Amino acid sequence: MYLPHVRRSAVQLLDSGLSYSAVARRTGINRSTLREWFLHRDLIEKYQNLGSCVRCEPISRLPEPQIRYSYLLGLYLGDGCISHAGNREKGVWALRIICADAWPGLVQECVSTLEAVLPGHQIGTIAKPGCCEVVARWKHWPCYFPQHGPGPKHVRPIELAPWQRDIVDRHPQPLVRGLFHSDGCRVTNRVRRQVAGTWKHYEYPRYFFTNTSRDILDLMGDTLDRLGVEWRIRWKKPASDSHQPAGVISVAEKRSVALLDSFIGPKH
Repeated sequence: MYLPHVRRSAVQLLDSGLSYSAVARRTGINRSTLREWFLHRDLIEKYQNLGSCVRCEPISRLPEPQIRYSYLLGLYLGDGCISHAGNREKGVWALRIICADAWPGLVQECVSTLEAVLPGHQIGTIAKPGCCEVVARWKHWPCYFPQHGPGPKHVRPIELAPWQRDIVDRHPQPLVRGLFHSDGCRVTNRVRRQVAGTWKHYEYPRYFFTNTSRDILDLMGDTLDRLGVEWRIRWKKPASDSHQPAGVISVAEKRSVALLDSFIGPKH
């Protein structure tokens, strides 16, 4: 099976005016196969994403669909990890996204996102106490998520690769949505105040995002700034000396909450 970039290169040679025989000698591909690709252009991308990696091609491309990848990036940075799947010598990696049982809609969206980014592959779910682990196995997950590395995310640098930054610049909302869906929430804040001797109760919606990685918090803050969302951050005292302090980004300003509601909304 020839990978898409091999097919594209061969057809480009044919388009340049070379004969089937000349391209066959240069590439080692049978003339009848070249003729079939040349006459039926849909075959060029036939096996796209069925094991091939757009980042590993001689001229690398961006994962598609980019909107779904941006959302998946947010899920991975929040509640995802990449680890070896089975025998390490086979070089297969498992991308695991942890989703709480309280939000079955998020589990379904996580599965559908993985199916869109990695079509033709089986996406599995594993029940855990209080949560569900969505799993996709593939050899090229580290290519798609170069942030992968040993140890927890908060003890190592988390920086977007230039090509990831290009995607996020085009599609910042899905990234923010994925981050809030993984490590965030939307709550109703209730306040009781005394006004002119009378106690009054106020309610207003608010978003929170909590993470122990300063790099991920910076990424969230920078992206919120680009979207025009007003936010604040405070640091939670760790439960013990062995734990890292967690940063909590909050969005409470009415216009900013309405903006987030327009593309995030409550979990379900």
